[in-house]
Amino acid sequence: MAIHFEWYENPVPPNQPDEKKLHARITYNGKIGTDYVRRKIQERCSLTETDVTAVLDALSHVLGQELGDGRQVHLDGIGYFHPTLKCIEEVTAETKRKNTKVRLKGIKFRADQALKNEVGAVKLKNIRHNGHSRKLSDVEIDMRLRAYFTEHQLMTRADFQQICGFMKSKAMEHIRRLRAEGKIQNIGIPTQPVYVPVAGYYGVSRDRIVRQ
Repeated sequence: MAIHFEWYENPVPPNQPDEKKLHARITYNGKIGTDYVRRKIQERCSLTETDVTAVLDALSHVLGQELGDGRQVHLDGIGYFHPTLKCIEEVTAETKRKNTKVRLKGIKFRADQALKNEVGAVKLKNIRHNGHSRKLSDVEIDMRLRAYFTEHQLMTRADFQQICGFMKSKAMEHIRRLRAEGKIQNIGIPTQPVYVPVAGYYGVSRDRIVRQ
């Protein structure tokens, strides 16, 4: 096993030396969901999958309450969570009603060393990307989607790119084809599509189809 990565170039900002610096970016090897994590946790302890679901749900609520009160939360062996803020517009000393210009930006996470140790010493493999999509037949794409939907309920365009190794334009071309063939459907909004399989495709029965 290895973490795959590729090199990419940041655009050179105006008035900066024309120095092309390369940065390493992970090429993710798929994505797992709660169902998979729940099963893996159940395999490692005496809890049932129902118990694990209840614990994860309770954990989400407790984290939300404590972070909402401005606390940093530490989970042993996992890491630290803390809220971050942003200003929705420029604020100066003369700005009136400054407090109304602040919103929650997000939740930051910093891993414990114990979690890093669980990951262990990783092998890195450079994926040489030539700027072109992989060549897959329609049958090969269907096989990859069937494997993906065995572990996942939803798929984004970015997920599809990773599944098939496509560039964005090629991914959109095949997504339009799959929709036209009635194999997948968008349950999101036009600007933020989220795709699910149509009943009867990719090993997904009608009762597993996610509804909007």
